[in-house]
Amino acid sequence: MLLNLAIWLQNLSPDLGFFRVFQYITFRAVMGAMTALLIGLVAGPFVIRKLTALKIGQPIREYGIQEHLSKSGTPTMGGVLILIGIFSSTLLWADLTNRFIWIVMIVTFGFGLIGWADDWRKVVDKNPEGMPSREKYLWQSVIGLVAAICLVFSISENSNYRVFELFVTWVQSGFDVSLPPKAGLLLPFFKEISYPLGVLGFVVLTYLVIVGSSNAVNLTDGLDGLAIMTVVMVGSALGVFAYVTGSAVYSKYLLLPHISGSGELMVFCAAMAGSGLAFLWFNTFPAQVFMGDVGALALGGALGTIAVIVRQEIVLFIMGGIFVVEALSVIIQVGYFKYTKRKYGQGIRILRMAPLHHHFEKSGWKETQVVVRFWIITMLLCLVGLSTLKLR
Repeated sequence: MLLNLAIWLQNLSPDLGFFRVFQYITFRAVMGAMTALLIGLVAGPFVIRKLTALKIGQPIREYGIQEHLSKSGTPTMGGVLILIGIFSSTLLWADLTNRFIWIVMIVTFGFGLIGWADDWRKVVDKNPEGMPSREKYLWQSVIGLVAAICLVFSISENSNYRVFELFVTWVQSGFDVSLPPKAGLLLPFFKEISYPLGVLGFVVLTYLVIVGSSNAVNLTDGLDGLAIMTVVMVGSALGVFAYVTGSAVYSKYLLLPHISGSGELMVFCAAMAGSGLAFLWFNTFPAQVFMGDVGALALGGALGTIAVIVRQEIVLFIMGGIFVVEALSVIIQVGYFKYTKRKYGQGIRILRMAPLHHHFEKSGWKETQVVVRFWIITMLLCLVGLSTLKLR
């Protein structure tokens, strides 16, 4: 919005040439982060009071960590505060003609809506199950598949018209069309290696990345400040990849595919980081508000979508290693318990408790120790991911 206004003012008078600074993505990314941060800090107390007045308190499982029972009643659905900051800042500072901005925003809003419905049923309707898993997964799948179909053509072409033209060609050809190498699966640390996926392979991979990352972030959101700071670090690193792949010069120099328009996602990533830091102000131990599914599902979906656009699905797997092991810990724990119960008549648990952060708490680590140590691991993994820009 402000970009269009700046261009209009610049064209209006030659004396207003200083408005050219708005055309720099880096400037708008910095301003986007600051705007989202300030919005979050200012709106935070009001949102928390509103959630408290509505009695939207987080229920705590009695069989869980005993130290967490004192958190019962803490306002949840605080992810609304994060989304307000992200959307407000992005609408102000991003180029709203950019197709990638709208795809990421729609995916983020869609997954946030699913999380909101789940949280509402849990805390307002007093339904401990919330949204049934099958229903939640159905709506996640719908959004993930629609996003995947949009992205396979948006990434393959450089303009909105060419995107639509490629889609029409795909339909007329009987759903069989070749894609450029940049739509293939890239391997980090290797030069110009791209495995062709085809439309179907791309859609399946994208669907798995978006839905998988959304649920992985949701599983990680169990301790004060754990999920949000991890999202901030991974999202900021993805913003660097977005800037590089969006630049014809830098992408050529670093042997990365040039995705025209993807650089604008740096503004979204910056807004996500700023909004996340504002939320951390209220979510740090002891938390005044919890993110809830409305924030966790939305942020996870956003990370997955951005990673697909900048063609760094495997790098997301590396940088978001905490998300990955948290999700795997639940899958392994549940799977092995069901297997042993069916085979031996009694279920056996591998971990003291899943997800993994609860296992460490059960092992004697304090909550703050788990959170900070997981932050440190994520910072290291993000540095490893960023090193793939040059180590190829």
